[in-house]
Amino acid sequence: MPLDPLQPLAPDTTEQQDITTAGQRRVNLIWEYTQALIAIVVVVTTMSAGLVTVWTKSEQQVPNVICVAFGTVVGFYFSRTNHQAIGGIGPRPNESQKYEGR
Repeated sequence: MPLDPLQPLAPDTTEQQDITTAGQRRVNLIWEYTQALIAIVVVVTTMSAGLVTVWTKSEQQVPNVICVAFGTVVGFYFSRTNHQAIGGIGPRPNESQKYEGR
């Protein structure tokens, strides 16, 4: 018997599993926005410090702490968002399954 495209499929998860997944999505969104905000603040700070030293023709350089923070944050941000190390949401794998890598 063919499926009617207008009829919704029966759920295959419990209500508690749906609540857990929704909570995981919310935490993931909060974390993603936090990471993006930190990355933006660090990049803007570094670029501003660099531009100020250029515009004022100052002999001072951008502090190493800012440069290291810039490299670290941008490097981790882009390595995190390369979609090879994704975690996602949903049930955890069985502990008895053999780990096969990514």
